[in-house]
Amino acid sequence: MLTELITPVLSFAVSTSITPGPNNVMVTASGANFGYRRTLMHILGISLGFPVMVVAVGLGLGGLFQALPEAHVVLKLLGCAYILWMAWKIATAGGMGGPSAKPGKPFTFLQAAGFQWVNPKAWVMAVGATAAYTSAGGYFYLEIVLIASVFLIVSIPSISIWTLFGVAIGKMLTARKWLRIFNAVMALLLVVSLIPVFLVWGP
Repeated sequence: MLTELITPVLSFAVSTSITPGPNNVMVTASGANFGYRRTLMHILGISLGFPVMVVAVGLGLGGLFQALPEAHVVLKLLGCAYILWMAWKIATAGGMGGPSAKPGKPFTFLQAAGFQWVNPKAWVMAVGATAAYTSAGGYFYLEIVLIASVFLIVSIPSISIWTLFGVAIGKMLTARKWLRIFNAVMALLLVVSLIPVFLVWGP
């Protein structure tokens, strides 16, 4: 029964959504540099973009990568390069104010949604959820919708926690020097977040 899936899927969604990863590191840095309101489109882009990705994987995109493993490798390399570029952008971000602040913009909704397709952790989560919580029976498509819906519900509060954490840090780090140090640490964590994902999900 579909109702029996809710608890395990909810546990999986919460544990994977609230733990450190590229999305959470990026919204933390965005919260510190731009505040919650300006990061809201970033939050919504992740929260809506990932469930769409779950549906796409459930409809057969995962099977495409099994048939063409080279495409999987290319996607991983593109994702790695993009995340490294984002780490550099975070490291050189200017922050929320002051005459010496460098110009910068938070992610738009479409940028955040599109980022899920090159985010290795998002792929691990999407493939893992569809593999673990779907069956070959007649409820397959309803199960996919259930998984996507649970992630939609869980994502906004989970990501908001990280964003608000960043906002709090940004308010404390009023000196430009300390905000630059914080951004450098966030950039380093973004790079480090790639290591376990690539170790677990090989080509």
